[in-house]
Amino acid sequence: MQGERPSSAPSTVLGRQLGDELRTMRERVGLTTAAVAVELDCTKGKISRIENGRSPVRGPDLTAMLRLYGVDGQEVQARLAELARSANRRRKAGWWNQYGDVLAETYRDFIALEAVASSVRTFQSQTIPALLQTPDYTRALAVASRSWSEAAEIEQFVEARLMRQHRLITEDPLSIWVVLAEGAVRQQVGGPAVMRAQLAHLLQTAEMPNVSVQVVPFRVGAHASMAGPYVILGFPATSALDVVLLDNPSGSMWLERADEVKAYVGLWNDVRTKALSPVESLELIRSIKEFGA
Repeated sequence: MQGERPSSAPSTVLGRQLGDELRTMRERVGLTTAAVAVELDCTKGKISRIENGRSPVRGPDLTAMLRLYGVDGQEVQARLAELARSANRRRKAGWWNQYGDVLAETYRDFIALEAVASSVRTFQSQTIPALLQTPDYTRALAVASRSWSEAAEIEQFVEARLMRQHRLITEDPLSIWVVLAEGAVRQQVGGPAVMRAQLAHLLQTAEMPNVSVQVVPFRVGAHASMAGPYVILGFPATSALDVVLLDNPSGSMWLERADEVKAYVGLWNDVRTKALSPVESLELIRSIKEFGA
């Protein structure tokens, strides 16, 4: 994820919540996005981006849309205006923005969503997930990625990753359920000492009530998730659908359509049932840490 340019920017959770409400209002009065675009003197794509939460909503545009949709209640107007302001602030605020020199925009967008998510479900085929990494393991990955040439930049990246891990120990901690291919716990990232420490850390964090770890052993053979890693973020807001992040060396892609997310939830459910149980998984990780087998 580090260093790439985004193929598409994700929406913010608040932006999606606002967009969902505006879409519902538009459909209730039978207007198309093209018709709204004509009234607002903008492109149809802009209306779609607003409804998907991908574009901020300016005050005049929101006022015009609500008037067009026949929404004249002051309470509703005030609530949506505040929601729009909050969504726009969310895009600009956040500790992650101070790392703009070393974090690609797509990575910062991901952190912004992760900061307000309630759950993470992820399948990883090659690496330990960022939220469960040790500093030395993260550093080894950063060096291997060749995304930065300066040691100071690598240390900034490591620092940002450690900041993300605070979500696991807040008063309302993030719930994370990880399924790892066996190769991810055997790959000697950083060398044997770094990897042993990483596996020890993985065993320790897996004891936390909000962390679950499973391993898909080599003997399972082929399975549907072998095409690559993915992350499914879930949110507490009822109007905020899950989102999926697909990450590869050429860039990152966000999936937010209900049918696309449903497909990846299906993949997730399939791979977690093929994996060892959490208890068996920790036994395997412990064996690899201690004996390399």
